[in-house]
Amino acid sequence: MKVDKNKILILHRYFIWANEMRTDFDGTLGQKKQQRIKQFMYMSLWYGMLYVVIGGWYDLGLNDSKVDELLKSKNVNLLKRYRNGVFHFQKRKYYDRRFMDLIQNGEEVVVWVQNLNKEIGRFFLEQLK
Repeated sequence: MKVDKNKILILHRYFIWANEMRTDFDGTLGQKKQQRIKQFMYMSLWYGMLYVVIGGWYDLGLNDSKVDELLKSKNVNLLKRYRNGVFHFQKRKYYDRRFMDLIQNGEEVVVWVQNLNKEIGRFFLEQLK
């Protein structure tokens, strides 16, 4: 199915926002312990916005073999729950399960999110040249 380039461009805006949060998060790595709340903020905004991009990906029916393979992961649902934790006030616990279920998967999730972000970025570069 051919997708209107304008719709891809609209989704690209959300990716730009997510990727800016990734850049800001990367800039906090290695900073002092006092900066951890800032790290958590940028990481959470990046992860939350990245799930918004995934939702748009599904809504538009986009296809790309590398992205689609990454989207088969159980991490997609964990990222959705994480996004819900970020963008919906959680009054019960500071470290809500929506955050911890994803974070506790450790390095595997980190690598998956980085790869997904990279491959979605590549897709947009190819589509919008």
